[in-house]
Order: sequence, then C-alpha cells, then structure tokens
Amino acid sequence: MTSRPTLPPLGRRLLGLFAAGFAALGLAPAADAQEVNLYSSRHYDSDRALYEAFTRETGIRIRLIEGDADQLIERIRNEGANSPADVFITVDAARLARAANAGILAPFRSPVVEQRIPAALRSKDGLWFAISQRARVIMYDKEKGAPQGLNRYEDLSGPAGAGLCVRSSNHPYNISLVASILMSDGPEKTEAWAKGVAANLARPPQGGDRDQFRAIPAGQCTLALANTYYLAAFGASQKPEDQALFKRIGVIFPNQGAGDRGTHVNISGAGLVKTAPNRDNAAHLLEYLTSDKAQAAIALGNMEYPAVPDAPLHPALEAMGRFRAEPVDAEKTNAHAAQALQILQRSGWR
Repeated sequence: MTSRPTLPPLGRRLLGLFAAGFAALGLAPAADAQEVNLYSSRHYDSDRALYEAFTRETGIRIRLIEGDADQLIERIRNEGANSPADVFITVDAARLARAANAGILAPFRSPVVEQRIPAALRSKDGLWFAISQRARVIMYDKEKGAPQGLNRYEDLSGPAGAGLCVRSSNHPYNISLVASILMSDGPEKTEAWAKGVAANLARPPQGGDRDQFRAIPAGQCTLALANTYYLAAFGASQKPEDQALFKRIGVIFPNQGAGDRGTHVNISGAGLVKTAPNRDNAAHLLEYLTSDKAQAAIALGNMEYPAVPDAPLHPALEAMGRFRAEPVDAEKTNAHAAQALQILQRSGWR
C-alpha cells in the first residue's frame, strides 16, 4: 500500500487549481494506470497485508481510504463523477444494500467471481459479493453445560435464554439479526420475542461482543450472543489466559434443524464504484479477493469464514464445528432494518 508523495504548498495549490479546472469542464483527472482507490470500513492488519501482497503480485498500488461505512457511502455520493473511489468494501449486508440503493455501485459481471462465490453470497444484480462471513451464535459456559431447549434464536426469549448478555440494540449486528427474525416470524412474534429477550438480560447491554462472553466465566452472565470471529481470536492467541477462555466457552449454532433457516451470518462484501476511474485495476482487485490466496489470508488472518466454499478455516473456527448458514438477502435485511430497531427499542433492549 502506498500513498502519493507530499507536495510543497505551492504545488498543492497548483494541483488544486488544475483539479478545479477539470471539474469546471466536466472532466476528471486522468486515472493512474498502476493504481486502485479502495474505500473500506474494515480496519484490520490482515487486510492491509493482503493489499500489500496484491501490489507485489500485480504492480497495482492500493490507495486505502478507511472510515465508517455510511460516511464513506455519503462521501462517494458527494464526490460525484469526480470521485477517485474504485472499490467499496464494508461489513454487514444491510450496509451493502444501502450502498447499492445510494446508486454508488455498478454491476460487476465476472466469470471468476460467479464461479468462486456462491449465488447466495452475491447480489442478483451484480452490485456486490461477499468476501467473508461471521456467524452470530449463542455462547455458554462448558463447565455448566448448555441450557436444555436452547436450539434456536427464538429460544432466547424463553426460560432457556435466562441470564443473557448482549451488546446494544442499535449495533448493526443485532439489527440485521432481528431483521432476519422479522422476515421469518413476522412483526407480532418478533416483538414478543424481543420483549422476552429483554426480560432475560442479565445486565443492561454494554460493551462489544468480547465483553459478552468474557462475562460468562466471571459469573455475570449465563449466555452471550456474539460473532464467532471475536471468540476465535482468543483461540488464536498465544496467551494462556486467552486459550483458557476459548476452551471454556461453548458455541451453539442456532436454527440448524431440518427445514429451519440456518444460523444468521454477517458478511463483508465488495463492489465496483459506478464512477471508478481505474476500472480495469478495480476488476483485478475484486477478482483477487476471491482467489485462494486472498480467501486464506482473510480466513486465517482474521478468523472469519471464507466466502469461497472449501477455503481453509482457522483451527479455532474448526474447533467450534460446522454449521448451515441462513441465506443472505441484503435488500430485505435493509428494508426491515428500521422496523427491527424500533421493535428492539420498544422491547427495552437498549
């Protein structure tokens, strides 16, 4: 990953005047044939290492702009036809749908992507595809054993869900999960479920996913609702105390019964920006993200499930067991997100 050399003040002013002149004429500055501009809401060292490997292999430099997903979407919209953005990457299906609905993405049809990424992890119109997955699971204390009758997300609202710890309701992980329940069970059952979950909380929602399962051996909670990659990071740690915690926490993959919808997953996904000035380089990067090397780097470097079937899993994820995932529908998830949040807030799950 590289960035442009710093110009002296006079040079920056002249460059700004040239850029303004191009914009006034309706022209964008010429694209750099050896560059691709990536706007990403993922902030991981393993991703940066992956981008550096891409540059070494292709000679194409990646200019990385990181930020909040919604802020990046708005930035690309405001930059308009002169946006330098070529590729957009974010976490959560609803955010990908918001990017698509904002009109900043262009269809990207690639035989490589279509062969590598299952249809359930690609938008039907080619606007985005998943590059990784994280399962949202129920965690418990192995020393005490899993509560009887806890097999589905829906069971968290009953006696088996007592003593639950979870992060705040307004986090995208929880909003997307509840949107999926809303799509499956309807508003009345989802509202009753959310009230039951709120009544089962061991403490007011606080902290991140790690804080939830850390509270289990501390005796503050019986159960936790969290994403797999947070726990897997403890399994990958060299610290004895982290390894001890990983070995103590059990995982339930919900909704695995015959005919059930499967365990909810949060995806990270990528798309081609509609106004990309470096379209060919962007295509190289997007296809590279589906390669064996890139998928292994994401899966092994950040303890996420790969988007490509049969790509290697980190041993910490293997230790948790295999599961069947709920199909991803980003458009419907986004369409139900606002109602899901309203239900959560009315329920008392703050």
